[in-house]
Amino acid sequence: MTTPPPPHPPQQPHGHQPQGQPPHGQQVMPVSGPQASTMQPPPGHGALLLTLQGNAFTTGLTPTVHIDGYPVPAAFGPNFYPLRPGRHHVHVHAQWMRQYGQADLALEVHAGQTVPGFYAVPWHQFTTGSIGHDKQSRKGLGVMIAIIVATVAIICLCGLGSVLASA
Repeated sequence: MTTPPPPHPPQQPHGHQPQGQPPHGQQVMPVSGPQASTMQPPPGHGALLLTLQGNAFTTGLTPTVHIDGYPVPAAFGPNFYPLRPGRHHVHVHAQWMRQYGQADLALEVHAGQTVPGFYAVPWHQFTTGSIGHDKQSRKGLGVMIAIIVATVAIICLCGLGSVLASA
């Protein structure tokens, strides 16, 4: 005989990323793409309209989104997440060889309200991402330019050195 699951999941230690369904029967049915920006929250709910800025060509792999510790589907562009009214925590990060571009946003959602959110992946994996209620700029452009300039300079100096050595 099996025992039914508890009505609320136990409190998780800080930093733990739970898997499965969100607590309290909250059903997150996200919608991604252009139609997401015109959606309205269901009765008695609010929503988060989270725009993942950029695209796979300019920023790499699609960032991972967690709402209240639970992973939710996401795509570049607008993502519509119906949510129960109350406080919510959004965490977004990107992943390549390691997790990077971490950014967190706490928000209060009211019934009938759609809260805007924007996330921008950084230019490189050695800094955090940018998240807020307004369009965000990508961090780390200066470091990325310096890395490219230094790489080109080293290649040019090696080429110059081999030309001088053969002369």
